[in-house]
Amino acid sequence: MTDRKSPLSRFTVLDLTRVRSGPTAVRQLADWGANVIKIEAPENIDKDRGMGGPRHGPDFQNIHRNKRSLTLNLKAERGRAAFMRMVKRADVVVENYRPDVKDRLNIGYGACRSENPRIVYASVSGFGQDGPYRLRPGFDQIAQGMGGLMWITGSPGQGPMRVGVPIADLAAGLYTALGILTALLQREETGEGQLVHTSLLEAQIAMLDFQAARWLIGKEVPPQAGNNHPTSIPTGVFQTTDGYINIACSGEQMWQRLCTVLVADDLHSHPDYADGEARLQDRDALNDKLQAYFSKKSSSEWIDALNNAGVPCGPIYRMDEMWSDPQVEHLDMSRPVHHSVLGKYDVVRNAATLSAVPNMAYRAAPERGEHTDEVLREFAFSDNEIQTLRKRNII
Repeated sequence: MTDRKSPLSRFTVLDLTRVRSGPTAVRQLADWGANVIKIEAPENIDKDRGMGGPRHGPDFQNIHRNKRSLTLNLKAERGRAAFMRMVKRADVVVENYRPDVKDRLNIGYGACRSENPRIVYASVSGFGQDGPYRLRPGFDQIAQGMGGLMWITGSPGQGPMRVGVPIADLAAGLYTALGILTALLQREETGEGQLVHTSLLEAQIAMLDFQAARWLIGKEVPPQAGNNHPTSIPTGVFQTTDGYINIACSGEQMWQRLCTVLVADDLHSHPDYADGEARLQDRDALNDKLQAYFSKKSSSEWIDALNNAGVPCGPIYRMDEMWSDPQVEHLDMSRPVHHSVLGKYDVVRNAATLSAVPNMAYRAAPERGEHTDEVLREFAFSDNEIQTLRKRNII
């Protein structure tokens, strides 16, 4: 079982998720020590690896760490019965099937609640559990487009651009995890579980944040701004003698500091750049003039000078450079695990740190069905019952 000193170790989670949004939600719980049981179809029934590449690839290994795996054929009545037997003793069920699938299998919230009124049942879908698009297949890039993100990403005139990570999937997973934890807290008062659900589309719209509010409150349609901040100028990317840097210069005090570091009195005193609104109106011309200054020195020279002056700035790294940065090394953003087949490797650690548990141990992603017998015994299945399930290809 799990380390009973872990923050979430008292909770048992039945994980029916696949691909990314659902597994992202469950990963938050698994990282903090929840007893997560990944339920997968036996290989002779479903050989599909899902998206994200092979099981031993980096994507699968990173997103499914800290879990145990049990194989169970939920399409068979005996498999469903075994699952419901586990539901009686579980705290959380998480699934991201298309909305009709769980009901077709008769393992939806209503069925689970009838077995265990305390169950917290979380569902992630592409477009929601109801509505005209509920049965459409949902994928991250589709949600990025429908959720308004792609029309505010990229350079003006270049057409819509997706974000470089599956942000709708990841956001949906994080919102789901937050909903699960909130429902578990409320259960302490009410004694009852509840249904938690979100979708890639809802999560993507919520992640628009101030950009969405610009329309809701001001009826303003945000345009693409490329590397520029939509409203704060100058904020963006500038080329140096040996690379690129970001600067984020917001407000009059920062503007004064930037001009001082650049020794750009002509810009500070120029009437076209007298305030933030003026700088926004003539942004391209201002960026061209700033670029002439930044092209005179190296990235490190500018970063040191600007940081010393209190102007937010930083390098723009390739992936290998990012991991070598002294602050990233100090933050220790990876954790070692040992896999029975792959040996030792590192995964990306959870971004949050709790002072009482600063060094949570991480486990490698499981092999399919690696813990089937172990888990079933913990749920009071006898050896004879386990043998019968295996003979009937249920596990």
